[in-house]
Amino acid sequence: MRKLAIVLILFISSFNYAQMSEENYKIFDSTGNPQTLDKVIEKIQSVDVVFLGEQHDDAVAHYLQEKIFRLAFEKYGSQRQLVLSMEMFERDVQVILDEYLIGLITEGRFLSDARPWGNYKTDYRPLVEFAKTNKIPVIASNAPRRYVNMVSRQGRDVLTKLSEQAKKWIAPLPYQPPSQAYAEKFLSLMGKSHPSENESVKAGMKRMLDAQTLWDATMAFSIAEVLKQAKTSKQEKKPLVIHLNGSFHSENGLGIPEHLTKYFSDAKYLVVTFRKEEDFNNFDKEKHENLGDFVILTNSKASRKE
Repeated sequence: MRKLAIVLILFISSFNYAQMSEENYKIFDSTGNPQTLDKVIEKIQSVDVVFLGEQHDDAVAHYLQEKIFRLAFEKYGSQRQLVLSMEMFERDVQVILDEYLIGLITEGRFLSDARPWGNYKTDYRPLVEFAKTNKIPVIASNAPRRYVNMVSRQGRDVLTKLSEQAKKWIAPLPYQPPSQAYAEKFLSLMGKSHPSENESVKAGMKRMLDAQTLWDATMAFSIAEVLKQAKTSKQEKKPLVIHLNGSFHSENGLGIPEHLTKYFSDAKYLVVTFRKEEDFNNFDKEKHENLGDFVILTNSKASRKE
């Protein structure tokens, strides 16, 4: 019965991604040398955490995330405890996610209560269902959006007013500020390459950056909890965390990876960054160099068959 379920999940996934193939992506290392998916899977064995940094509307990246997750389980599942960690679920719905994974609640109830993203069915469900079938833990790793919004409106100090229960759903306070490199990258993304002289604008940008950093710190803390628990309990199988996030949160090794090493200094990680491009066959050093240990350029014109 279990084998039948696995086959069914893979069939559904293959149907959703029927138009995807190796013709729709190219894999490179950090400096632009061509690589293969086998090389990515090989590198995974030497790390604790794999960051799969996506653009959320990238159909090819979602296809590859599911494939990497499945191949990692097939190759390392007997030696490592795979864990799927997701930006797409917030920490306060972990109990709901757990109840679904062990079959206590229906999928309908899970989806109505867990606040899934709008593209959950097409892009993330295949991974969650594969995890459910194979008893792989899934971590709701992100900070609740209401708290991120609080910081963007009122600043990071507002979080001290939360109840002790609410504080469990975010990174420990005070969470670390962003690195200078990350702050500069964020300001550039927001079109603010040069610091504003307007105090109101400066304060607003600081709140936005602190809100963004709360996401990064909380996801890093969620991953670190998995690694610490395994180390403390002397777990037989060393965890291998596959973490899904928007690419900005991990590209260049900034964001979540930086915070992860603050919470768990021994953590070894691999950054895989997906980037949609019309000319996905060509690695542009100015745009793509050092975005990740692996940079996967995907066909921006490809779409799944649904």
